[in-house]
Amino acid sequence: DPTVKKLEAMAAAMFGKEAGLFVVSGTMANQVAIMALTQPGDEVLVGEKSHIFNLEAGGLAAISGVQSRVIPTDEKLFDPSIIESLIRPRGVQSPRTSVLCLENTYDLNRGIPITPEHQLTLADLAHKHGLAVYLDGARIFNAAVALRAPLTEFARGIDALQFCLTKGLAAPFGSLLLGTKEFIDRARWVRQRLGGGMRQAGFMAAAGIVALETMIDRMAEDHANAKRLAQGLAAIDESLANPDNTLTNIVYVEFAAFGLTAEQVAAQLLQRGI
Repeated sequence: DPTVKKLEAMAAAMFGKEAGLFVVSGTMANQVAIMALTQPGDEVLVGEKSHIFNLEAGGLAAISGVQSRVIPTDEKLFDPSIIESLIRPRGVQSPRTSVLCLENTYDLNRGIPITPEHQLTLADLAHKHGLAVYLDGARIFNAAVALRAPLTEFARGIDALQFCLTKGLAAPFGSLLLGTKEFIDRARWVRQRLGGGMRQAGFMAAAGIVALETMIDRMAEDHANAKRLAQGLAAIDESLANPDNTLTNIVYVEFAAFGLTAEQVAAQLLQRGI
């Protein structure tokens, strides 16, 4: 479809990559990428609070036949010394550590932007040990806006990455997987295997083009509104939210001090039309 091709080429050019692939979702992009980058029995390194490890129904094991090794990230986000210690030495009794999976923004509950410089340090380390580097950049535009850094900087040293059209960009459908032409050729074959081949996809891709052309600059509004919400909640009670932890457009609200669950609060808000 010509509109799909236009979207794929536009997305690849924005990040300085050779080619792109339009897929149904960020989850599909992640799973297609790992299958294209690994062999069954490999091991991939994933952040303990990453989407690909926590919210994709064990897809790495079920679809690609690879095992996950978790990177602790409580104190430091992707500490190079910790990552290096997790890369297994080659041996007949060990799985091959083949991919380092990064995520930006990171952490399910906070959306922490990671600088391009730190990403590149991690990528250089991984490449030194023969690993491919994959970036789950579902919210990479939020990171770019928050850090005021060009998109191409976030792609430096990254072998393949994806971003979602449906989050801050506000399109109704889809994600883009980006990389070399060789990688995308293989990923297109894997997408077909997983049932992700689409025929009349032009109208969905058209919304993605509008999103890329009109919505990136408006993400700063999301970030400002999130900060305002966090500050307002903290003004009611400091235990509710920490504005300093609101770094993009995710506000983490804690109701434990009030003896309420999130479900109870949501129900009460709905009763008030919120």
